[in-house]
Amino acid sequence: MILQALYDYYQRKAVEPESSIAPRGLKWKEIPYLILIDRNGSFLELQDTSEGIGKQKRAKKYLVVKSKGRTGCNSWQTANIFWDHFGYVLAQPKNTDDKGMTKALDDATKQNKSFVQIVKRFAKMYPSNVEIQAVAKFYKNPENLQRIKTDPLWEECIKKNGTNISFKVAGQISIVAENPDVKSSTEESSGKDGPIGICLITGKKAPIAILNSAIIIPGSKSGAKLVGFQKDAGYDSYYKEQGMNAPISRKAEDAYTTALNSLLEKDSPNKYHLHDTSVVFWSQKTTKLEQYISFMFSPPPKDNPDKNTEVIKDFLKSLSSGILNEEDKTPFYILGLSPNISRISVRFWRQGTVGEFANHIRQHFEDLEIIKNKSQRIYFSLFNLLTQVASLNKIKNLPPNLASDLSQSIWDNRPYPTTLQMQCLIRIKADRNITSIRAAILKAYLNRKFRNHNNPPKEIKMALDLENKNQAYLCGRLFAILEKIQSDAIPGANSTIKERYYGAASTTPTTVFGRLLSLSRHHLAKFDTGKSVYYEKLLQSVITDLDSNGLPKYLSIDDQSRFAIGYYHQREDLYKTTTDKEKN
Repeated sequence: MILQALYDYYQRKAVEPESSIAPRGLKWKEIPYLILIDRNGSFLELQDTSEGIGKQKRAKKYLVVKSKGRTGCNSWQTANIFWDHFGYVLAQPKNTDDKGMTKALDDATKQNKSFVQIVKRFAKMYPSNVEIQAVAKFYKNPENLQRIKTDPLWEECIKKNGTNISFKVAGQISIVAENPDVKSSTEESSGKDGPIGICLITGKKAPIAILNSAIIIPGSKSGAKLVGFQKDAGYDSYYKEQGMNAPISRKAEDAYTTALNSLLEKDSPNKYHLHDTSVVFWSQKTTKLEQYISFMFSPPPKDNPDKNTEVIKDFLKSLSSGILNEEDKTPFYILGLSPNISRISVRFWRQGTVGEFANHIRQHFEDLEIIKNKSQRIYFSLFNLLTQVASLNKIKNLPPNLASDLSQSIWDNRPYPTTLQMQCLIRIKADRNITSIRAAILKAYLNRKFRNHNNPPKEIKMALDLENKNQAYLCGRLFAILEKIQSDAIPGANSTIKERYYGAASTTPTTVFGRLLSLSRHHLAKFDTGKSVYYEKLLQSVITDLDSNGLPKYLSIDDQSRFAIGYYHQREDLYKTTTDKEKN
């Protein structure tokens, strides 16, 4: 189903007027440097194709013949057509220490030989093509390679191993790798020779792709593949070799790999990346949902920190207005991928409808709703949630599978992973800080966990709930009141009871609340009569609802979460009340 859906996506994009997806056999490739030559093949200068300013600078993309897979000790034999890295194009060895330089130089020499052979072949095939002949003449003059090394851009060009280079003839608009005669080689290379079989994607007889193209995914090797069979390694069956074990026609292979690489591109709007997982998504036809998802799950743009919140608000507005319809039956697909040596692992695969997934996302944001002050963001992206439960607010410090598991729970509209709750409680105790996001996470976690139970506990509301008699929730409220009494009695204190006692109060209430209540009497004595009476009544309203047999000896993980929410709700209410009084 994955390959079929990707194949269909390619067909959809191929007919869209404004689509930039590459035609069959071609690919968009960033090429940072060009070798400018004249019609006689003489070197003129190196050109930097980078566009943008500062860190936003990116090499220009060109539509070139798709690269072939190359791995192993004989990879030097496979060169790209009129573009490649500087080892192939200029026989320049990769940067290495003196010990490895001999081998690097030998490799570069052999790579360049393969590249030049392709140039010669094309020069013979197209004797009247000015651009192709110019490149052929370039290699006939050894001085050209020496002159390049004196160019001002040379040192910058070879600074990074694997820097791609192509040729451009002076006076021409496009590069040589984009020449129509060069591109026509895709038809030549995809002829009707080779084994014939029934394609698993199209169901038609056609030439079969023995090797599938590489997929470019962050963290993987350059030749990583979604579909592959290692030759003579025990993966072949019934005397079939490599691609014949799962026959995919060349046409279908080109389509699905092009589609997937397009979805995975750096600037793709149909992708988000969390920890070690790259998630791509698409629909059978253009839908509004595709425009929202990356912003709802990804980090906010540096130049617009509020972008994610704006997109989430627009998404919810689109649902309520009917622009995005929860009854929309358009097929929608979500694919999670992770690097795995020379293979790509499928972390998860979801297929449903636009309406189903839109409804699940809406439910996710509704579950996260919680009271907060005006200075705080209304909505949180998935990235915001994860950074709030990560050490030092860095996603890389999270447990390996948390980001992927949380993402899947949203898509499936099922309970959040237990790891999320545990991480949240750990960060609260470590930082001694219950932020609105952390409180929202715990609220959503508990409500989703018990939503479908036969006898669920009372659902936690977004703001202070005076009807909630859960003992852990009441203990959290009581702790917040005691903290407020202390802060009012000792303004600017270096430490509050939260810094000293939160961990113990939220796990073993009986060990600390007696001491804290006794301490509050000394604080209340510092207030005037009106204020003292107000806080005593507030304390009593909570204590009255506590179990007459005494406070809980120990709070479970779920009750520790309720304690945190009760604390947060009560604190927000207290400070809101204080602010209202100051205004009046």
